Amino acid sequence: MSESPPNRLQLFLGFLQIGVTGFGGVMPIARRALVEKRRWVSPEQFALDMAMAQLLPGPNIVNLSVAIGLRFGGLSGAALCFIGILALPLVILLILLTLYARSGGIPIVAQALHGVTAVAAGLIGAMAWRVAAPLFRSSGDLVIVALTTLAMVGLRLPLLPVLIVGAALGVALALRRQRVNGGG
Repeated sequence: MSESPPNRLQLFLGFLQIGVTGFGGVMPIARRALVEKRRWVSPEQFALDMAMAQLLPGPNIVNLSVAIGLRFGGLSGAALCFIGILALPLVILLILLTLYARSGGIPIVAQALHGVTAVAAGLIGAMAWRVAAPLFRSSGDLVIVALTTLAMVGLRLPLLPVLIVGAALGVALALRRQRVNGGG
């Protein structure tokens, strides 16, 4: 961890940089910036913050930025991190949407957007692979991944019930592992 906590300006600039460099898979970039480069949080604290951010509604990175901003800078720190993570991506989005509104009917632009869509799908798949890779060591975790995939893709069940059932299965699996390993 850092010797001194970040001030509000450092929080804002840190999340501004994450926001502008985090195309596609922003969480690995955020982890590298917050844990390894700036050492604002430990790897364990980042994992806990990330888990909390995923449970809340809204974009994970925005939730994470607000939580870290709140921890180090109170409400104003949370607001600055929120603005920092979204400011430049919003400007870029508005510029791109304006350009698209003027040129979206041009066939080459439509073809380019299909390519970008394919890249986005690939980035999502790559991130899913990185998140799931550590689970391949445990058959119980793999069962939860498979059931979740079936529920969401095959059966098209709503997210919240799938999340609740997945969390319950995760707790049950952890308790079972604890019993098997003699922890209680």
